[in-house]
Amino acid sequence: LTFVSLVPIMGEEQKTKPTQHGVRDLRSLGLSPTVIFCRCKEVLEEGTKSKIASFCHVDGPECVLSVHDVSNVYHVPLLLVEQKLHRILADKLHLGSIAELEGRLDLTMNGLEETANMWNLIEGVGANENVLAVLDRGLHEFDALSGLSRSMVDWARMAFKLDGFQEEVKIVIVGKYTGLQDSYLSVIKSLKHASMAVERKLELIWVEAAHLDKQFDDENGGEKEYNEAWEKMKSADGVVVPGGFGTRGFNGKVEAAKYCRESKIPYLGICLGFQAMVVEYSRNILNWEDANSTEFVEDTKNPVVIFMPEIDKDVMGGTMRLGSRNTAFTHPEHEDGSASITKIMYGNADVVSERHRHRYEVNPEKVDTIHDAGLKFVGRDETGTRMEVAELPRSQHPYYVGCQYHPEFKSRPLNPSPPFHGLLLAACGMLDDYVAGLKK
Repeated sequence: LTFVSLVPIMGEEQKTKPTQHGVRDLRSLGLSPTVIFCRCKEVLEEGTKSKIASFCHVDGPECVLSVHDVSNVYHVPLLLVEQKLHRILADKLHLGSIAELEGRLDLTMNGLEETANMWNLIEGVGANENVLAVLDRGLHEFDALSGLSRSMVDWARMAFKLDGFQEEVKIVIVGKYTGLQDSYLSVIKSLKHASMAVERKLELIWVEAAHLDKQFDDENGGEKEYNEAWEKMKSADGVVVPGGFGTRGFNGKVEAAKYCRESKIPYLGICLGFQAMVVEYSRNILNWEDANSTEFVEDTKNPVVIFMPEIDKDVMGGTMRLGSRNTAFTHPEHEDGSASITKIMYGNADVVSERHRHRYEVNPEKVDTIHDAGLKFVGRDETGTRMEVAELPRSQHPYYVGCQYHPEFKSRPLNPSPPFHGLLLAACGMLDDYVAGLKK
């Protein structure tokens, strides 16, 4: 059992009473922590550790870990390795007695624990050129490492490099829940992971989808908000239109898709953002002016997005298409001979598994017409009838991609989501070089 506590600083003294009271309440319930993580603005002093260990009945000061402020959150795992948390866990969980784990418990990188003080995190020192020099010298010192040990070296390099990023990339998020940005937390983290992969500082710009709609200006007198929203769009290096439910802001998302398509701004549409791409293309390229989703206009003459037939509209609860499902790249090449950029970003995999959360889909009856008009449905479900990925060929647009699934759910710091990675590469003007490098 672990316990996280705050150690405030008052009058230049680190106060242990909140931690003591928290552990006392925990022990009154019959629970006794093995390790105590102490959040503090500054490095925890040895006297503070000893006092907490004594009054909170843990095995010793080594079981009281300092989790002080660092330059970025990705330093925290390194900070805990430096304080030998992995050794404590292996000991308390008796991992050394498991034969299958023999030889895999040394998360210290074959002696890097002895040089872990080079990170200087326990001393409160930020990134420095010394550390990056060690981590980046061709890794010849770490060639024998594998598994978790090698991962920690990769993680350390990522964390320290993040502190040194100078160039910025501006990404606009066009959403309808911008007042509560935690609604898009997975999207934010995916963009962060992708920005680390391209070694750029991420600047997020929030745009309320409804403010991009001309009707918002005309009907609500929101000329100021309308103009400000479009100024933000024009400053973007790339645009993400994430998912959502309900009619508010949908036309704004359609306008965002149109602007990015016509202005050659890298665009990634997710779920409803993908459907907005389809509606926009149908309206402005196929001239189906009333094209829409039946979620918003049930009697439209051109329903390009419809309610999935296997779902009962009258039954509420448990009606979404959820979970991990396969997407096959059924159209990996375009007529101009170029390869699908989405397939390339997935390592040229023929089938990928991603997580879903939706009730509406692209109308199968309209698919061939839209596809032949130029918006290519390169990824489809295993039956070939449900559209999963759409894109424009790179001869027409640097990066114009939409997916029905939610790729942000599987993004990781050292393994960014491929669609987000592609967006950031395109936004930084690095996509062509990246693709060329894959061919070598």
